[in-house]
Amino acid sequence: MNYSQIKSMKKYSKDILKRLNDIKDKRPSTVIQHILKHGFITTEELEKLYNYSHPPRAARDVRERGINLVTYKVKSSNGKTIGAYKFGDPIFIDNKISKVAGRTALSDSLKKALIDKYGSKCFIYLQQIDEKQLQVDHRIPYEIGGEQDENEIDCYMLLSPSANRAKSWTCEHCINWSIKNIEFCEHCFWAHPENYTHIAGEEGRQIVITFTGNEIEDYNKLIELVGLEKAEETIKDLVANYIRK
Repeated sequence: MNYSQIKSMKKYSKDILKRLNDIKDKRPSTVIQHILKHGFITTEELEKLYNYSHPPRAARDVRERGINLVTYKVKSSNGKTIGAYKFGDPIFIDNKISKVAGRTALSDSLKKALIDKYGSKCFIYLQQIDEKQLQVDHRIPYEIGGEQDENEIDCYMLLSPSANRAKSWTCEHCINWSIKNIEFCEHCFWAHPENYTHIAGEEGRQIVITFTGNEIEDYNKLIELVGLEKAEETIKDLVANYIRK
């Protein structure tokens, strides 16, 4: 660690450093540690040093931890204007903040209320999983619908880590990401898998099938017989034949 890195870290109190270092999830931790060492991180560094093809998502992960991350403009290595991120003042922000300041870190009490009402399960995959692994997400993406009142718990959903990643990727690549039509989202599978008319703008219906326990043997046999690429088609054929009996 060079002098500038030591100087950068010295300006933070022990309590702040502990709270920052306690964040262990890979993507937000990567951003945090880089800023601690260098004072800021650019979108170019996120892409080239850490292979994050969508830097705003990495910044969003940091803001979801209640950190006040400021966005500003700098020049890239080839002279282009790009984005950069640094800690704001204060670094940690209260639960009630504006959309401009960044996304609110959702509370533990909200997660408990959702689990008490729906059980410890992922809304997308319908799996019962350890509540420690469940993540709370806005049904309507924050970037489109803004903050919701935590007392209105049905504005939120419980997701497994993999379901949350899949939802984030799908929403960010949906035509509505730039249009920002809330009603469009309200009828999407990724917001209301229990009652929807489209999947990210595409007409369709989706059932997520998870094989567990002794069922894994059935899954392995299916893949052995038809191959992974034809597994979905085979399951659809079996359902169609069953219905037509």
